Amino acid sequence: MESSDEKIIELSKTKIALAILGTCAFVAIGVWLLSLDEAIIRTSSSYRLLFNEPMYARGLGIVSIIIFGLLALFFVKKLFDKKPGLVFNNSGIVDNASAVAAGFIPWSEITGSDIFEMPQQKMLIIMVTDPEKYVDRGNAVKRKLNQANYKMCGSPIAISANALKINFVELNALFDEYQRKYGSA
Repeated sequence: MESSDEKIIELSKTKIALAILGTCAFVAIGVWLLSLDEAIIRTSSSYRLLFNEPMYARGLGIVSIIIFGLLALFFVKKLFDKKPGLVFNNSGIVDNASAVAAGFIPWSEITGSDIFEMPQQKMLIIMVTDPEKYVDRGNAVKRKLNQANYKMCGSPIAISANALKINFVELNALFDEYQRKYGSA
């Protein structure tokens, strides 16, 4: 059922395409680190960042390929996702903005919000009455990521504007507007 007071925020295909390029660059760096000759790593002053230790360079390469490769796959999937990234209406919020998107969150379960800041990144943290309900959603990987969000941010629901056709200030203001109208807190 569609609400007459509904705000739909689409996924930004441009932001997602740029994220794909960025993650692919880090995968390429990982491949490059794996391809370096051990003797060159040990003797070159150019690789001081790697402490001239081949095992460290190889480990960093493998971690880079795995993490950024998985992120690239997620972004490719999101590039072809036809669903909106975020929907606000009188019933609640539908989150489809990230790899650990919470899905539908009714206003009756939302107690407030917070802002979590990291370098170059802000996330809108949605506080809920029963965080464990949202931690337990999804497959094993998603549950682990939800748990990590919960431990790091105080809630398993963290929404970034990075993949949305909206900036963070607008996202935060929109959440506040809808929570004032429909929230129970």
